[in-house]
Amino acid sequence: MKQFIWIAALLFTLSACSKEEQPQAVAEETTAVEAPAQDSTAEEVAEAPEETATETLEVVEESASEEEPKDEAIVLAMADTDKAPVREWKYKEGEHYFRLVPTQPTVGGADKIEVAESFAYYCPHCFTLEPYINAWAANKDPSVRFVRLPAMFNQVAQLHAQIYFTQEIMSRNSMLQDPAAFHNAVFEEYHRRGNRLTSMASIRKLFNRYGVSNENFDKTWKSFEVNQMMRVSGDLVRRYGIVSVPTIVVNGKYRTSAADAGGYDELIELIDELTVREGLR
Repeated sequence: MKQFIWIAALLFTLSACSKEEQPQAVAEETTAVEAPAQDSTAEEVAEAPEETATETLEVVEESASEEEPKDEAIVLAMADTDKAPVREWKYKEGEHYFRLVPTQPTVGGADKIEVAESFAYYCPHCFTLEPYINAWAANKDPSVRFVRLPAMFNQVAQLHAQIYFTQEIMSRNSMLQDPAAFHNAVFEEYHRRGNRLTSMASIRKLFNRYGVSNENFDKTWKSFEVNQMMRVSGDLVRRYGIVSVPTIVVNGKYRTSAADAGGYDELIELIDELTVREGLR
């Protein structure tokens, strides 16, 4: 029995793409979208503009000098009892999730509890998590905000992060009608069709398939807004101490993963539990 538990624990530790892992190189991109003759990122990755970016996104700092309040249940006044029952939590700090000290910034404001997923399109575990996290996001509490933070561990991940934020801006400006389908298509291209999306030609053609003109693509790809969103994402991933993906961070305070939680279903349960804990502050 002990041997079984040890083996299961070992398998879960492997269910993430670490910072040191590099996407496997391929000889050529074989895909129905495009199969470019050369697969080069060095020549075609757009350089980030040097000018100061506009305030498209703004991280929200919480004071590091304030002492963190202890998580405790709300106690209601009752006539016939001195104390409300203490709530029991299924998941334990230091085992299933880890507290960030001090609490780190979030993308949005304090009006909602923020759940951030750090991911990379080339990560197979991120691809596996997609249906779980999408189902959760579709039914989450209205008081919870869900954001994605692409990790940029290497040049390919940086290029893919630029793809993600380009579609975000296009969606906001009504240039891309179905961002969720496009987001899923990027995963599908990489993991199912062998299209690594490492050339500008293959990336542009994928956007074309979803109704984006070359003019709108070129204008958005090099925009200040995309550059700013990449800066924010990169800064938060570093602040959160993320070294593998997928990783979940709740409200800039708790960090966890499927390996920590014990599985993908357990991770979703843990996310809900941590958001409830935050709501009781």
